[in-house]
Amino acid sequence: MVHAAYGYHPEQDVAGKEEREQLFEWILQHASQMVAIGEVGLPYYRRQEAEEKGLVFELEPYLELLERFITMSASLHKPIVLHAVYEDADLVCDLLERHRVKQAHFHWFKGSKKTIQRMISKGYHISITPDVLYEADIRQLAAQYPIELLMVETDGPWPFDGPFEGIRTHPGMIINVIKEIAKIKHISEQEAATALMYNTGQFYRLDIQ
Repeated sequence: MVHAAYGYHPEQDVAGKEEREQLFEWILQHASQMVAIGEVGLPYYRRQEAEEKGLVFELEPYLELLERFITMSASLHKPIVLHAVYEDADLVCDLLERHRVKQAHFHWFKGSKKTIQRMISKGYHISITPDVLYEADIRQLAAQYPIELLMVETDGPWPFDGPFEGIRTHPGMIINVIKEIAKIKHISEQEAATALMYNTGQFYRLDIQ
């Protein structure tokens, strides 16, 4: 079964005012059918690409849009799924704290040790992807973050490297991620699978076994 989250991915142009209002109205009309707001956040990679070309990048419209989604998350009492990496994560944490949103899932997160500790202290969740099998920084993140706040994902159809090079992204890769987390955490694969499934069900308020 597919459970939907509604949002607007930040690695694209901000939509016009009329389109944004139509989206917000649509989300409100269908709120009972969604499990979360997302994926929303800030355009780290888009901004980085623009700045490398010497272009001026206006972040403010993205911050305004994100804050609107965060306030919607708070008012609807829905979790929020976030695209916020490196220094952007601190900006997002500021907004989450301002609006007292605690149910936050940082998808495929990367960031500093200070930011990681801040997120752990607030009880924010992160998800680990297949690159945990070959990326040292993701392995360190998985080791540092409490398993009680971990989930897993593929972010398909993202093309992965290492043992997945040339292989089409598939949900079955999650099994490899779980096994690797078990090794990193020095627990059994069953313990890891049970904990990660429980975390996902609790966070998204799903009845999953």
